[in-house]
Amino acid sequence: MPTRKDHKAACRLAPGAGRELVTAPVMQAESLDQLFEHSLPSFGGAYLRRIWTLLDECVGKGLPMTLSIAGPVTVSGQHYAWLNPLLDTGWFMLLSTTDAVCYHDGHRALDGARKHPFHEVAIFGDDGALRDEKTIRVTDIGFDEEVLLEQDRFITACLREPEFQRRMTGPVFRQLLGRRYAEQEARNQCPEGLLALCARKELPIFVGAPGDGSVFLNSMKLWALAQAAGGEHRFELDLHAEVFESCAYHYWGLRETKAGAIGTLILGGGVPKNFNLQPEPALSQIFGLEDISGYLYDIQITSAPVTDGSLSSCPPAEAVTWGKVDQEHFRSTCESMQADYSMVMPFLVRALLEKRARFERWAERMGEKALFAKHPAARGYLRPREGYRLLGKREELMAELMKEVGKNSKRLEQESLYPLAGAKPRKPRKPNKPNKPNKPRKPRKPAPRAKAKR
Repeated sequence: MPTRKDHKAACRLAPGAGRELVTAPVMQAESLDQLFEHSLPSFGGAYLRRIWTLLDECVGKGLPMTLSIAGPVTVSGQHYAWLNPLLDTGWFMLLSTTDAVCYHDGHRALDGARKHPFHEVAIFGDDGALRDEKTIRVTDIGFDEEVLLEQDRFITACLREPEFQRRMTGPVFRQLLGRRYAEQEARNQCPEGLLALCARKELPIFVGAPGDGSVFLNSMKLWALAQAAGGEHRFELDLHAEVFESCAYHYWGLRETKAGAIGTLILGGGVPKNFNLQPEPALSQIFGLEDISGYLYDIQITSAPVTDGSLSSCPPAEAVTWGKVDQEHFRSTCESMQADYSMVMPFLVRALLEKRARFERWAERMGEKALFAKHPAARGYLRPREGYRLLGKREELMAELMKEVGKNSKRLEQESLYPLAGAKPRKPRKPNKPNKPNKPRKPRKPAPRAKAKR
């Protein structure tokens, strides 16, 4: 229960300072965005209106956004319904999700997919009977077990290809896998999947727990096979570089974009949410870089109750205490709504796309210059659809961040010391001196030719 101190907190509105209650009839709304803005006056509906308002602001201001999503969004077909259309706008800079989402994304492109279509099953039906008929159930989605077995064969075949037989970060790996998915989709004439779309747009996909999913299980199989029967399995995920890569993208968003800030949309919770929020403390607390801010916009939809203590339920205000969300603006630019995102995201995405289409029509009619002067938000909505293509810039962005880390190497060495119990005190290591460039060699004089014998 709130205390008297809570009632006096700065985040509460003063009497008379709140928004006038708007209650327009739904039949007056000509579009979904108007319905969200004028026909959701209170209670849970007001939470949804608030979520829409912040999404609309973040997009309209042109902020690069990250997207964190947990849950079986690909196996359930939701990526076709609303996730892919949202990512195809070019508004998002990266995606944080699970290994399972990447694994199940390939099912519908398999050669045997038409023989094993997905279908609805009862949530509270006879799971024993489903097991007897080899049907896998995910809530109300059912599919044949053969789909998993074929997917495993496909993944292991991919991992044996030359481009996978090396050490790489997760985003690079999932780009390669997305290209393989795209080839399968083209051959079997099925819609573009999540990984194929991200590969096409060079949109990085991060998985904070790569070992917790079937893609990595198949890599483990090949590793074990090489250990037991001889041979090599060189595929390896470079987790240090992957986390550093996520920091480089966050740093880019703060330093090199016109907005000078970034936003995030968090759907569900768990590891994807945590990984998505980690770059700020990594940059500010671990590396000690200055002027690192958290997300300016933090928009969350989660079904976890805030009282369970999990990160999934952690609201933006709590994330402020960790430095993950901007402290000065979170009261006006952040919101967390308790809901199942699958119930509201189709409508929110449709509203965003309708508004973009409306701006596109107006741009054709009056020209972009006049449109942007009259409706500044149109500039953010009409960003190029190709997006930020950060995967194509990863080497450059990681090198820039590494330079900043190198400037603080002495301090970081000092901060790495601690009087461990039972251990001998250690002196800080001297940072490695950068290699001096080799002096250009003088060209050698050509050796005199030997006289030919006659």
